[in-house]
Amino acid sequence: MIKVLEVRTASRNQMVDVTSRVKEVVSASGVREGLCVLYVPHTTAAVAINEGADPAVAEDILAQLARLAPPDGCYSHREGNADAHIKATIVGASRVVPVSGGRLMLGTWQAVFFCEFDGPRHRKLVVQVI
Repeated sequence: MIKVLEVRTASRNQMVDVTSRVKEVVSASGVREGLCVLYVPHTTAAVAINEGADPAVAEDILAQLARLAPPDGCYSHREGNADAHIKATIVGASRVVPVSGGRLMLGTWQAVFFCEFDGPRHRKLVVQVI
């Protein structure tokens, strides 16, 4: 089963918790044991799994990525979003999460985040349950 989730972002750099939406897709799939593949079909966005209980964690991640790839850096790419391409490459376009008992096997504090680095935009997150 493949489902494409629409994600609207509100700022240039943002981590949007999409865990509940991904869980709904897994539940609706009827798959009891398998894999959930998450894929972002964009070059300036990514998907991550990290702590969702404390919003400061996402803030810290975004702050450190900004230090690694500042928006005003000296880049050859002249569209003004080279930093977003670099951040998306560092974080990655896909993740795989095991499914057991019809549920995502996330850790107690883990959440799934859509990571925006060139927003605000209207984006997609592909979810495939196998």
